[in-house]
Amino acid sequence: MSVRRLDPVQPESFKFSATNLKWAREQMKKFPKGRQASAVIPLLWRAQEQHDGWLPEPAIRAVAEMLDMAYIRVYEIATFYTMFNLSPVGKYFVQLCGTTPCWLRGANDLKDVCRRVIGDQQQVTEDGMFSWLEVECLGACTNAPMVQINKDYYEDLTAESFEQLLEDLRAGKEVTLGPQNGRQFSAPEGGATTLLNGTGKAGNSGGAKRKRSGAKTKSATGRGGK
Repeated sequence: MSVRRLDPVQPESFKFSATNLKWAREQMKKFPKGRQASAVIPLLWRAQEQHDGWLPEPAIRAVAEMLDMAYIRVYEIATFYTMFNLSPVGKYFVQLCGTTPCWLRGANDLKDVCRRVIGDQQQVTEDGMFSWLEVECLGACTNAPMVQINKDYYEDLTAESFEQLLEDLRAGKEVTLGPQNGRQFSAPEGGATTLLNGTGKAGNSGGAKRKRSGAKTKSATGRGGK
C-alpha cells in the first residue's frame, strides 16, 4: 500500500455547515454514551462531501474535537482508507477499475483516454472539471470495463463511449447511468435467454419485465453541495 499524505496546501479552517452539523450530531446519538468515536467514518465522509470531494486537515481536526478523540487516531483513519481523498479532486472524480476482469475487457484503453483527456492520475484539469485515479475492484465485474464518477457507475465502456461520456459531462449534457451499450443492467449482452415462448421471442412475462425497467439518466450537475 502506498504512503498517503495530506496535501501540502491546506485551508486555514473548517466548519460544518448548519445542516451538516445537525446531521453529524444525529449520527453521534446512534451510539451509546462514551462510544461516539464509532461515528468517525460517517463524519469524515460528510466533511469530505462538504469540502468539494476532498478531506482537508482542519476537517480531520474538527471531527476529532467533536468526537473527543485524539487527533492522531482520526488522522490514522483518514490516511488509511482510500475512500478519503487527501488532495483536491475535480468536479467529476473518475475512479477507474483496473482489476483483472476490467483489465481483460479493455481497462487499459480507458486509462489511455484518461491520460489524454485529463492528464496524470490525481491531477486536476485546469478547468477544475476532472481528475482520475486507478482503483481496485468496484464490484461491477459483469459489466466490465467500468468507472465510478462521483457516486455513479458507468459500465460496459469502450474507449470511444468513455471519451464521449467525459465530453458530455464537461458540456453539461444529460448522461445515461449504468451500462453504456444498451444492456439491461447485468443481463446477457445478447438479450433475454429465458421466458421465451418457443419461437425465440420473449413471452408476455418477459416483455412486461422489460417494459418496466428503463434506463436511468442523470443531469451532468457534478457532485452537488451540502
